[in-house]
Amino acid sequence: MIKGFLLKCIVFVATGIIPLQAQQQNQQEQFITVIGDSLMGKMIAGESIREVYGHVVLTQGRVVITCDKAVQYLSSNNADLEGNVIAKQDTLTILTPKAKYFGNEKRSRSVSGVTLNDTKVILTADSGDYFFREDRAFFQGDVKMYDTATTLTSDQMTYFKSQNRMVAVKHVKIIDSTNTIEADSLEHFRSTRITFANKNVKITNTGNNTVIYGDHLEDYVQRSYTLININPLLVQIDSSKTKDTTISINSDNKPKPDSSSVRIDTLIIRSNVMEAYRDTVNRFEATDSVRIWRGPFASVNDYTIYFRKQERIVTKKMGQHRPQPILWNENTQMTGDSVAIHLHNNRIRLLDVIGTGFLLSQNEIYKKRYDQISGEKIFISFDSTGITSTEVKGSVLSIYFMYEKDSANGLTKSSSQNAMILFKDRKVSTVSMYSFPKSDYYPEKLVEHKELSFTLPGYVIFTNRPTKKDLIKK
Repeated sequence: MIKGFLLKCIVFVATGIIPLQAQQQNQQEQFITVIGDSLMGKMIAGESIREVYGHVVLTQGRVVITCDKAVQYLSSNNADLEGNVIAKQDTLTILTPKAKYFGNEKRSRSVSGVTLNDTKVILTADSGDYFFREDRAFFQGDVKMYDTATTLTSDQMTYFKSQNRMVAVKHVKIIDSTNTIEADSLEHFRSTRITFANKNVKITNTGNNTVIYGDHLEDYVQRSYTLININPLLVQIDSSKTKDTTISINSDNKPKPDSSSVRIDTLIIRSNVMEAYRDTVNRFEATDSVRIWRGPFASVNDYTIYFRKQERIVTKKMGQHRPQPILWNENTQMTGDSVAIHLHNNRIRLLDVIGTGFLLSQNEIYKKRYDQISGEKIFISFDSTGITSTEVKGSVLSIYFMYEKDSANGLTKSSSQNAMILFKDRKVSTVSMYSFPKSDYYPEKLVEHKELSFTLPGYVIFTNRPTKKDLIKK
């Protein structure tokens, strides 16, 4: 019986020691200690204060702060620190000329300029707080973050050290080797190099002079992928030298003959969703309500892929019951299930219309006269002056208005299996029909004032051609 009683007492005493030790350790963690070369104590407003000078060291758990002078407030467990303040916890170092340390919160605050270095990033700001328990920094005023891959600036930033995560707001800008992202607010994960940005987002790629705007962006650097899915707008400016005597001007305000000048082309794309893949293919995708403008060229479609390196743009409809892509180039309108545009030096050189293709061109003088051609496939070639040839394959139907020295001269309505149309000076010069050709000529007296009664099946003039003003007005 006695042995059993003693055993219970030993167990009770032993188990009581652990909470007591933990309590003592918590007290050591809770209260700050300050030592230095000299110390002076005093009472101010009923609070005991210690002033410590020379080689000052403040300690609280793993937090060690050195400075030239400290004023310790014993009852509130705070301290004012001055002169070469250096705060450390493990791999973290904070430098500031002046700081206040709050022992109960385990927090330091500086309003006279602060630098944080945790061997992974360097953070600087006009003022900042660091919460040592949470490994969290809150910096304000001209905030700058540097690491080996990026530079981030903002008016305000929260840095979660253990998570390798930053949340920045107001005038945010993050720069890496390929892009510059600006936004009202931004969240950045250093380890995975993933960035989320919101409101007034602008991502600039200086390599291809492309700027994308929007209100929500997700950037995945390791995947070379960017998503913009709220109000996206792409603007790409290409400038190249060319011969242009009407633009280059002498000092006497007269055109300079045979001089090199800069031609600027702007590509604008707006859609509901944009995705950029910066891989070996280097492609850009626009989805849903896509509108494109580039000078004389424009398009409305469901889906556009822009292969930058290949200089190729592909538009297509997304389903059987979806409308076909519509394209305009100068006075020509094109539709088809899929349209591929091949560029050279940012100029259209080839255009492939696949699947129920329809092409119509308005005469520059006779506005009610539209040349029309339809077929299963249409291939159009261009040079610097405009269309040079059109090849049509499969179930060809065509209507071409005839002219004699710019005077209207009736029209020809034809059908065949295949056709080739050649152009000269941007006008039809030769029409060749192949495989079961059939052609009817209508003299001018049967055509005049009845032009719009001569149309092919599927003839529609679309009035929703995008303009530069419409696309950038937001």
